[in-house]
Amino acid sequence: MKAYTPLTYIIALLFGGIAANAQIRHQEISPAATSPSQVMVHTHHLVYEPAKNNKHQLFIMIPGTNGKAADFKRFDSSFAAMGYFVITPDYMNKVVTTVCSTSEDSTCFNNFREEIMFGTPVSDKVQVDSANSLVQRITTLLNYLAKQQPKQWKQFVINGKPRWEHIIVGGHSQGAGHAAYFGKRFPMAGVLLFSGPQDYLQQFHRPASWQLQVGQTPASKIYAFLHLQDPFNYNYQIQDVTAVNQQQLTDTTMVQPNSAVGSHHRIFVTDIDKKDKHGSTLGTEFTEVWKVMITNAAKR
Repeated sequence: MKAYTPLTYIIALLFGGIAANAQIRHQEISPAATSPSQVMVHTHHLVYEPAKNNKHQLFIMIPGTNGKAADFKRFDSSFAAMGYFVITPDYMNKVVTTVCSTSEDSTCFNNFREEIMFGTPVSDKVQVDSANSLVQRITTLLNYLAKQQPKQWKQFVINGKPRWEHIIVGGHSQGAGHAAYFGKRFPMAGVLLFSGPQDYLQQFHRPASWQLQVGQTPASKIYAFLHLQDPFNYNYQIQDVTAVNQQQLTDTTMVQPNSAVGSHHRIFVTDIDKKDKHGSTLGTEFTEVWKVMITNAAKR
């Protein structure tokens, strides 16, 4: 990625159709600018501010394995156009979640999530210190933004900590699992899961136990979007999602690209014919699905 000086820069972007000619404020911020102990894994953090229809809510989108924040510009701008503040963090995501899929250790996924999220040294699959944990990287980024631009960002921080109740968290693939884990540990405004989680213990024929725990975010605020032919196994994903959602019955709604969505169900499914079926849930032809997911999840 091209280097920029200073580390933070702001540009105005015009997105026809989605943004309705509104200007969306966009920043890319180096992790080291928020804390000298934080390293850049792939790219700068990505930050967006809504141009209009400000909902005074923040959407955090977490990439999947080896996913770069910089690759989410079109996705993030879509949510900014809906009126949300948006950040996609750079974080330690180089180890694929399914490293635990066939493990004979039933706590493998639990420890994998715990170490990436909080930097607790409990996993033999990843090495993440507390300074570079996902929660800490988000916390320092929000504090940096609140200091640099208090009018826009101070609303999402209190006493140096994120105001989780004003934050919707989403994630793709590995990031979907992290988003669900956020919902277990914090009272989020909403949780959106795209093409995941992948935390199914094949040796035990069940979802990882952390997903079955009662979380601080109500199950009614958790929404998922999956592909029927996802190479990471739709059947495993649907069991993970229903475990996270504390549901005994799986109710899904089939959705089509560029079509309105009307459903009270919390799991959306597509069978769109794309080469990258795992990444298809991030295609902008499903903006209407995203809109329903975040609107319903974030209802106060």
